[in-house]
Amino acid sequence: PIIIVSFITITVAIERVIFAIREAMTREPEVVEKMLEKVEARDAEGAVALGRKSRDFLARILVYSLTHREHSLHNAFVRASNQELNRYQQGMSTLDTCITMAPLLGLLGTVTGMMNTFGALSGGDISAAAGQITGGVAEALIATAAGLAIAICGLLPYNYMNAKIEEAKHDVSDAQNALELSMGKLEANR
Repeated sequence: PIIIVSFITITVAIERVIFAIREAMTREPEVVEKMLEKVEARDAEGAVALGRKSRDFLARILVYSLTHREHSLHNAFVRASNQELNRYQQGMSTLDTCITMAPLLGLLGTVTGMMNTFGALSGGDISAAAGQITGGVAEALIATAAGLAIAICGLLPYNYMNAKIEEAKHDVSDAQNALELSMGKLEANR
């Protein structure tokens, strides 16, 4: 079980870090600013056209929101932002579960190793059972170390991704406020 958890942890952690790097490379804050400027200048269609060329997740949110603004700008923004933020959160519950489970599996290995050690001691002849005793202690220590190593190695990418998710949430909130301000100026100038 520890090997399976370690494989899952490594796989999900690597995938999430690659995702974060790819997302960082596709960010185009200048395009998002130009889109907001076009909205403020009453050129929502120009903003949509500009946003469709971008791979930035905020630009995709703004394109969806502006495309559906006649029905409900706020609801369209919330729907698009939820879809984008879900991409950031994929795999995080799996990684969290593995980080929690690994030390527990290590503890389970510790208990079974100590049970083997005490089982070897029950025979009465300690010198004859020395190999079994040291094997049980070794099993206990290896299981504990493996469980802790998996949890520690998984914790670093988990916290990194949590920071990226919070950063993305902040960027989404900022874009929402900027869009509402731009749309408010548009309404005020009518």
